[in-house]
Amino acid sequence: MTRFHLPEDQIPTAWYNVTPDLPEPLQPPLHPATREPVGPDDLAPLFPGALIAQEVAAERWIDIPGPVLDVLRLWRPTPLVRARALEEALGTPARIYYKDESGSPAGSHKPNTAVPQAYYNAAEGVRRLTTETGAGQWGTALSFACTRFGLDCKVYMVRASYDQKPYRRVIMETWGSEVVASPIDDPGHPGSLGLAISDAVRDAAGRDDTHYALGSVLNHVLLHQTIIGLEAKAQLELAGESDGPDVVLGCCGGGSNLGGIALPWVTDSSVRLVAAEPASCPTLTAGRFEYDFGDTAGMTPLLPMYTLGHDFVPPAIHAGGLRYHGDAPIISALVHAGRMEAVAYPQGKTFEAAVQFANTEGKLPAPEAGHVIRAVIDEALAAKELGEERVLLFNFCGHGFLDLAAYDDYLHGRLVDA
Repeated sequence: MTRFHLPEDQIPTAWYNVTPDLPEPLQPPLHPATREPVGPDDLAPLFPGALIAQEVAAERWIDIPGPVLDVLRLWRPTPLVRARALEEALGTPARIYYKDESGSPAGSHKPNTAVPQAYYNAAEGVRRLTTETGAGQWGTALSFACTRFGLDCKVYMVRASYDQKPYRRVIMETWGSEVVASPIDDPGHPGSLGLAISDAVRDAAGRDDTHYALGSVLNHVLLHQTIIGLEAKAQLELAGESDGPDVVLGCCGGGSNLGGIALPWVTDSSVRLVAAEPASCPTLTAGRFEYDFGDTAGMTPLLPMYTLGHDFVPPAIHAGGLRYHGDAPIISALVHAGRMEAVAYPQGKTFEAAVQFANTEGKLPAPEAGHVIRAVIDEALAAKELGEERVLLFNFCGHGFLDLAAYDDYLHGRLVDA
C-alpha cells in the first residue's frame, strides 16, 4: 500500500497543546511600549477572547468546536502517503512517508488554522479581518474561511509575491477578499512579511469592526495545526509503523506547518525533529535568540524567538512563505533547547529536489515544500550510505500549481540562488 486513510469519523476532535511539555517554559510576549508582559486586554483589540485564551492555555488538549470540524471535514482527514517511487529512485533503505496537505480548498495546510480563527472572530461579532500573506497560501486560506463564516477580509500581500503570483490574488478575490500589495506606501519595495504584518495590524487597530489574523508564529496557530501530526500518528499505525518515525521534518518560515507535523512527537526523545529553511533567510541557523518585534514597524508585541532583526528584508525568493525574519516562540524554544535541529538550503537545491519529487511521486510541490523535500532526500541518502533503515515523516504542506513561474525560472536557467 502507498496511501493510508482515516475515515471521516476519526478526525481528531481536540488539538494538542505542546506548551506544558516544552523543555523550558515559554517566556511571555512583551508590550512594544512598556516592555512589560502583555495581558489579555493588550491583545483584545486584535484577537477574540477564545484565541487569547488559547495563546496562554496550560491544558494539553483543547476541544475543536463542532462548526470548525464541519468545515474541516470538507478535506480532512488528509492522506498519509508512502513515497515508494522516491525511495526506489534514491536506492535508500529509508521508508519515506508524507502527510499530503495539498488537497484543501486553498491547496495547503493553512486552512487548518484559518477556519477556527474565522469561526472564533465571527462568534464574537467581528465583521472584518485583516491579514498579511507571503506566497499567498495564508491569504487564500483566510479568504476561504471568511466566506464560510460571513466575514469581510482584506489581505496585504508581500509585493514580490503579488507580482510573481497573480493567480493567488485572483483566488482570494474570487472568495470575496480585497487584496493589495505591501508595503502600501512604497511601490518600489519588494516587501516582506514583517512589513505586511505592520500594514495589516495598522488597518485592524484603526477600526472597531476589525480584528487581525496571523497565519503562523503564535501559539494558537501552531495549536490548530497539530491536527496534522495527530492524524499522522494514527495513520502510521495503519501503515505498520507502530514504533513511529525516526525523523520528522518540515519546512519552516514562521513555524506553522513544521509545528503541525512535529509537535505531537516532542515528548518522544527517540524521534529527531528537523526544520528546513532557506539559506537566504536563515533564521534558525544564523539568527539570534532574543526578544524582537513580530513586524517591521514595531507595532506588535516582542516575542522570544530566533530572529534576523525585524528590519531584515530577505531576497525575493520564490518561497514567499519562508521569507520571515523570525520564528514561532515554540519552534525557537525547541531549537534553543537542542530538541529540534535546523538546516538551510539555497533556492536551486530545493527546486532540484522538488523536480525529483514531481518526477517520482507525481506531486508538484510548492517552493516552500521543496525545502523539506531537500532535507528528506539528504536524510534518505545518509541512511543509504550508512546502510540504516529509517522511517522519515514529513509534511507536504502545499501544491505548486500557482508557482509555475518559479519552475519556469528554474527549468530555463533564470533562477537566482539568492
